[in-house]
Amino acid sequence: MPALNRIAAFAPDMTAWRRHLHAHPELGLACHDTAAFVAARLREIGVDEIHEGLAETGVVAVIHGTGPGPVTGLRADMDALPILEETGADWASTVPGRMHACGHDGHTAMLLGAARYLAETRAFRGTAVLLFQPAEETIGGGRLMVEAGVMERFGIEEVYAIHTDPVTPLGRFSTRAGPIMAAVDDFEIVLTGQGGHAARPDACIDPIPAALALGQALQTIVSRNADPLAGIVLSLTVVEAGSATNVIPERARLAGTVRTFDARLRDTAERRLREIVAGQAASYGVTAHIDYDRSYPPTVNHAEQAGFAADVAREVAGAAGVDDDVAPVMGAEDFSYMLEARPGAYVKLGQGPGASVHHPKFDFNDEAAPLGATFLARLIERRHGTAAGCSAGRISRGQH
Repeated sequence: MPALNRIAAFAPDMTAWRRHLHAHPELGLACHDTAAFVAARLREIGVDEIHEGLAETGVVAVIHGTGPGPVTGLRADMDALPILEETGADWASTVPGRMHACGHDGHTAMLLGAARYLAETRAFRGTAVLLFQPAEETIGGGRLMVEAGVMERFGIEEVYAIHTDPVTPLGRFSTRAGPIMAAVDDFEIVLTGQGGHAARPDACIDPIPAALALGQALQTIVSRNADPLAGIVLSLTVVEAGSATNVIPERARLAGTVRTFDARLRDTAERRLREIVAGQAASYGVTAHIDYDRSYPPTVNHAEQAGFAADVAREVAGAAGVDDDVAPVMGAEDFSYMLEARPGAYVKLGQGPGASVHHPKFDFNDEAAPLGATFLARLIERRHGTAAGCSAGRISRGQH
């Protein structure tokens, strides 16, 4: 699997960076030590500018090329997940109940590797802007960085991101034009009746039959209100009511998630959920409170930029190693906010078989890091124009 010679040479450093991050996971916006580690490596690398504290713990690095040219953003997420790690690795999490279970440690290491190469070679025109963001797994650090004005402040014209993919062979890239990941909306419904003794249901207003009927009725949003070929998922994931066999409870709580790709279908799903809840509540004589939270929008790749990213990936993996029309998935990603702000593309990189992301036995495959860093570096060189004859930029055809 080809990697740039220079990046292949410092691959052990990338592994060390990644494993340090893996052993010291941080959550949400509280990525203070992670951000400090990233900034320290960037200073060692010798980037031109380092900006800290964006979206609380985000870090932005700027690397100038050999002259005027495009400005391209490359993004990596830094936060971990509240999961108890079960990998047994020597570099396993040192913080109980937290782990890097989605590869963000690897994403950060890959972007640091690309930064080192680009800062050393400067074999491009224009400017590379490296965006290290917190809180992808929680409140949307990508949104917060966009709201902080990073696109305007640094003049970013296009933006790209890479994510590890544990269900794809090592070194295989995949992307597509259009939606690649879904919008995510979460809902909570609280049904309130009148509790009492289970032997006297006639003296109560039981919320449990209403909850059971509502759980069934909500599934008609997918089966009867959406085109059968449209991408939509409604999952009811929480049903809570009661605590004793002889007590009819006062309340029942239901919660779940809705995933869509299309804005109109997203609107339809919320409208129908509200209508169905109101109708079922009236039918069973309970009151209903709905908390409907619209979270990340769909991740939609821009056609031109997705095609360009696929071409760059072919340089790294060969034609057979790139899928440029991968099926979209119902997971969500806050890089969607950056793609709403600027043209760009989201690309996945296979890391070989193993536990899935968000699993306690997941671990990033360090063999993928030089390939991801090469992709990011070549993306800058291809988009910005490379200096001819730069030996560091040659592709190695060995195995790394």
